[in-house]
Amino acid sequence: MAASSPIGFGIIGGGLWGNLHARVYSGDPRARLAAVCDLDESRAKATAQANGAGRWHTDWRNLLEDPDVQAVSIVTPDFAHTKIAVAAARAGKHILLEKPMAQTVPECEAILSAAESAGVLLMVDFHARWSPPLYKAWESVQSGEIGEPVFISYRLNDTIFVPTKMLAWAARSSVAYFIGSHALDTVLWLMNDEVTRVFCVTRSRVLKERGIDTPDFYHSTLEFARGGVAVVENGWILPESTPNLIDLKCEVVGSAGALYIDQSHHRTLEKYTQTEATYPDTYVLPQIYGQQQGFAAESIRHFIECVRTGATPEVTGRDGLRITRLICALDESARAGQPVAL
Repeated sequence: MAASSPIGFGIIGGGLWGNLHARVYSGDPRARLAAVCDLDESRAKATAQANGAGRWHTDWRNLLEDPDVQAVSIVTPDFAHTKIAVAAARAGKHILLEKPMAQTVPECEAILSAAESAGVLLMVDFHARWSPPLYKAWESVQSGEIGEPVFISYRLNDTIFVPTKMLAWAARSSVAYFIGSHALDTVLWLMNDEVTRVFCVTRSRVLKERGIDTPDFYHSTLEFARGGVAVVENGWILPESTPNLIDLKCEVVGSAGALYIDQSHHRTLEKYTQTEATYPDTYVLPQIYGQQQGFAAESIRHFIECVRTGATPEVTGRDGLRITRLICALDESARAGQPVAL
C-alpha cells in the first residue's frame, strides 16, 4: 500500500465510543472512515455523515463484505464482541476491539485463533496505557527509579449514572468488565509480573434494588509471582453529584520510592456554575479547535499506525485474554468466598 493512500476503516457500533473512533479516523490523514454500522439506522447514518463516511449499515455482515474497509473498530457491548470479531478476522480485516476482549476465556481464544489464522492485526483498546500520568508512572517503574514494585492500590469507579442511564445493557455485563478491565490491565502493566492468586469480594444491593442485576462493586486483591500485591477497587454506584463521572486514584509503592496519581479529581480545571460544580475532562476525550485529542484517541491513532506499517500493537489479543481470564477468576473467588489460584 502506498504511504500516501489513506486506509479504509469501518466502525461497528455507533454509540458514544463509536463516535470517538469515527472522529479520530476522519481527522487522521493516514485514515479514511469508509463505513459505519449500528443497529439504529438513524444513529449509523448520523455518525457516518458527521465524519465523512459514504456508507452506513444496520447489519455488520454488510460492512465486513465491503472491500473498501481494510480494518474495523468493534465498539459494541462486550457480550456482542465474539461473533463479530471472529467474522471480521475471517473477512481479512484488521481489528481494534474495545475492551474487554470478551466475557469468557473460550470466546477470547476463538477470537485469537481466528485473527492468527487470518494473519490480521488484533488490538484490544486498553487506552489507559496512553494516559500521560499513567505512562509516566510506568516509565518510572521501568527505569527502576522507585525500585521493585511492592504494592499497588488502584481505584477506578463510576457514578451510578453509568449503569442506570448511560448503558442500557449494564445487567448483561459487570463493572469488572466495563471499567475493571482497564484497571486490571493497568495494574499488570505497571507491575510487569504474572498474577498467581486472587481474592475478590462483591456485593449486589444498590443496583439490584433498581432492577439492574449486576454487582455494585468488586474489591480485589491480586498476588504476583515476585511477591508484589495489588488491591483494586471497581464500583459504579457513586452519587451522580460527584464532580467527575469517574474516580481514578493510583498509588505505586516500590522498594525505593513511591508514585501517586489522581487522574479524575486533580483540579486541573474546576468549573462552578449556578447549578453544579464539575471538573471537566482534560485528559481522556477533550476536543481542541474541533480536533479530537486525549489519550483515548491516541490508542486509536496507534492502531492506525500499526495497520499502516504492520507493526505489532502495544496491546494485543493475548493481553485481552489475560484480563478476561483474570476477571473470570475474580468472579469465581467472589462466588466461592475464598482465594483462587491462577
